[in-house]
Amino acid sequence: MTVYEELVARGLIAQVTDEEEIKELINNGKATFYIGFDPTADSLHVGHFMALCLMKRLQMAGNKPIALLGGGTGMIGDPSGRTDMRQMMTPETIQHNCDCFKEQMSRFIDFSDGKALLVNNAEWLMNLNYVELLREVGPHFSVNRMLTAECYKQRMERGLSFLEFNYMIMQSYDFLALYQKYGCNMQFGGDDQWSNMLGGTELIRRKLGKDAYAMTITLLLNSEGKKMGKTQSGAVWLDPNKTSPFDFYQYWRNVADADVLKCLRMLTFLPLEQIDEMDKWEGSQLNEAKEILAYELTKMVHGEEEAVKAKEAARALFFSGNAANMPTAELAEEDFKDGKIDLISILVKSELVPSRSEGRRAIEQGGVSIDGEKITDIHFEIERDTLTGEGIVVKRGKKNFRKVIVK
Repeated sequence: MTVYEELVARGLIAQVTDEEEIKELINNGKATFYIGFDPTADSLHVGHFMALCLMKRLQMAGNKPIALLGGGTGMIGDPSGRTDMRQMMTPETIQHNCDCFKEQMSRFIDFSDGKALLVNNAEWLMNLNYVELLREVGPHFSVNRMLTAECYKQRMERGLSFLEFNYMIMQSYDFLALYQKYGCNMQFGGDDQWSNMLGGTELIRRKLGKDAYAMTITLLLNSEGKKMGKTQSGAVWLDPNKTSPFDFYQYWRNVADADVLKCLRMLTFLPLEQIDEMDKWEGSQLNEAKEILAYELTKMVHGEEEAVKAKEAARALFFSGNAANMPTAELAEEDFKDGKIDLISILVKSELVPSRSEGRRAIEQGGVSIDGEKITDIHFEIERDTLTGEGIVVKRGKKNFRKVIVK
């Protein structure tokens, strides 16, 4: 099976500009390709995960990845998939976020000995002269055609700012700059980036008379058609300080039965033959498939030691209700009033619920327990002394746990 055939078999490819040329390049290790990452937060998240896995796959096949950090485009903000304008970030915040991305990417991509490049588009975008850019790039873009792009159509109803309207031009210019500087002949990205990517291939053709190629990656959606990587408390981050290895493991351990095989194909490096065998599994065997998925992905992001800990902690929770490696929420002295704290506050501070109203509903519906005892009183309070030493285990729903202690 060729590299391209494996990508198809794993369900990773959504759209391509020239399939035969792309096959030739990536199957023979001739692709110098890039994927862009705008630094909208100080950590990568599950939404970036598939792109990182694809970069790793193609690098293993001899192709050269370029991870493009959006230090310049991050100053504008991508309107794709947005119903409102992104909050503008300071240059200092953008730089900090870029630094965080670098560290996390190194877990997936080998940057040693020129095997991959890490580039920031601020290098060329921040020094552009506006009038020169208009003359150089402006004639090659049709406003009528740009407005038919899906990323703009979604924003037209609410109002598309001129700032955001320029995003496609900047992303296209990135591809042109990378082609000229590093011989980058291919761009990969999420399927929602298709219009922006076509803008880049067309700009290279018009400006340089050369061919460049684009391929979009299937978006990671669950069986209900919603983007994966979100929990009740927010995004699933790759930074262990934002999403603990245990919570990361639990997210994948708890995917729906209908999604586990798809996630194994798209995200893990297990042989397809092994995954195809799991297609026959059902019932309790699917739980084993979910454990395999959770372990493989946690190992990839956080290392084998943390993956083993998370797996053991999860199993211990299901069998005994407690575990040494359970994620811990620490309360401070100021969280207590007259030596007590209410259960709703504990749920919020331990990130088991996103808000007090959600905590209240969870308690009223019988979904909260302390050390195995269900609590339905929304006014329930806990003495500070109860939380010293080993603390208590608070459970929300069937699979979300926290050990709660006092600092």
